Amino acid sequence: MDPMPDERETPAAEPLTQWVQRVTNAVRAFDRRHPLAWDLALTGFWVTAALIDYVGGGWKNVALDKDVPAELLLTLSLGLSLPLLWRRTHPRAVLFAMAPLAFANAWTGAVLQASLLQLLVVYHIALRLPQRALWWTTILVITPEFVTAARHPRGSWDQEVVPVLLSIALAAAIGITVRTRRDYTKALEDRARRLEVERDQQAQLSAAAERARIAREMHDIIGHNLSVITGLADGGRYAATKSPDRAAQALTAISTTSRQALTELRRLLDVLRDENRPTPDLTPQPALTDLDHLIDGVRKAGLPVTTTTKGTPTLTPGRQLTVYRVIQEALTNTLKHAGPKATTQIDMSYDDGGTVTVTVTDTGHGGEPNGTDGRGLPGMRERTALYGGTLEAGPRPHPEQGWRVRLYLPEETAQ
Repeated sequence: MDPMPDERETPAAEPLTQWVQRVTNAVRAFDRRHPLAWDLALTGFWVTAALIDYVGGGWKNVALDKDVPAELLLTLSLGLSLPLLWRRTHPRAVLFAMAPLAFANAWTGAVLQASLLQLLVVYHIALRLPQRALWWTTILVITPEFVTAARHPRGSWDQEVVPVLLSIALAAAIGITVRTRRDYTKALEDRARRLEVERDQQAQLSAAAERARIAREMHDIIGHNLSVITGLADGGRYAATKSPDRAAQALTAISTTSRQALTELRRLLDVLRDENRPTPDLTPQPALTDLDHLIDGVRKAGLPVTTTTKGTPTLTPGRQLTVYRVIQEALTNTLKHAGPKATTQIDMSYDDGGTVTVTVTDTGHGGEPNGTDGRGLPGMRERTALYGGTLEAGPRPHPEQGWRVRLYLPEETAQ
């Protein structure tokens, strides 16, 4: 059975290919670090080659006029090779500087091979300038060939001009190919950088969302239980001098509530702990069936609570948790801010479609319930927004006294 495409081994590169890649990368790295040194070396090579062709008389093998003055030959050899030093930074200016010398080379019939160095400039023009520059570049380079064909005819025009046109096209094609490859590589690198930035941003957003969720859970767990414990402690202190039995009951309730809070805190920390350990005990989150226990604890802390329920709840666990936490936070705020003589009324309404309306009102002095840590109301609104609901919290309308929290969850739609 053939292996899957992603299971096939990638063929190892040939040793020669690896060597060429290493050499190419080394040359490119050196060029990036020392561009002037590379330009001097390349220009020096071609100047030396042009001078050897001039001094050694090799130019006479292809010359159409062998009586060209030596001074002119030296000028043409240097003029067609020295400007290569600026071929990368100013390719247009270099080609214009070489053009009169190439014209003179063709007019005199010397036909120095150094004129072919214009193809290097054509390559750099294709590599660095807009492609429309290739039109005038071609005209500028091909014109001396027409001059040669007119003054020193050796055969048909196509034999004189077509090879030069093909050479220009080849130099331009190589430049365009290298430019396309370079632009493609740059685009990939830019895309990789953008993806890396987006990944880091997404990680930061995820971490911030997780921190907010943890803070909300910690606030709901610890804040409520500490408020209940505070109420029990105040009641126990008051009863200690008049009713020792009531004080003992208060201490028992404090102990029970403290253990519950500690158990919930440990469970949350076990989930957050990053260790190679067995999966922590995933105790179910509070649901509507736990509301009676929650309300009993608040009553023991000294806050009278009455409840009314209309309809039968048919909610998903997540929506039940939202209702539970909102009621818990509202009762916690009442314990903390409403005063010793406050009472609370909880009205819950459910319909068959899954719509939920919960109103928690108290008769306290109506102070801002969220003034201590700033997490209560934002936490309730975040939970409500997860299910497209709304949460209203504020003082009851005059002349009524106290605070009202109203939760509305619309009918749950299929995702």
